[in-house]
Amino acid sequence: MPPDGDEGTALPANLRFLKGLVTVLTAVMILGVLTIVALLVIRLNETPAHLVIDPGAFTLPDGVGAVGISVIEGRTVIVGDDGVIRVYDAPGGAPVQEFGIGG
Repeated sequence: MPPDGDEGTALPANLRFLKGLVTVLTAVMILGVLTIVALLVIRLNETPAHLVIDPGAFTLPDGVGAVGISVIEGRTVIVGDDGVIRVYDAPGGAPVQEFGIGG
């Protein structure tokens, strides 16, 4: 029969130390998970800056239509239906370079 007093429920010193370590580890893990969740929520809720491209700001040769328009590293790239890729300077719209697509 177990004793009825508090002297029978006291844990040895090494188990009290282990219990403290487990409690601290649990608290640190909970804080770590909460931090990761908060950072993910903040990062995923950021709204990216919307980029508006005015196709009329870039002059293509007569009779050439644009098949695709993209912005890469601050330059605007326009793929024409004549098989030529034209690279324009984004701020001014000045042509920088042209590449022919195989033929």
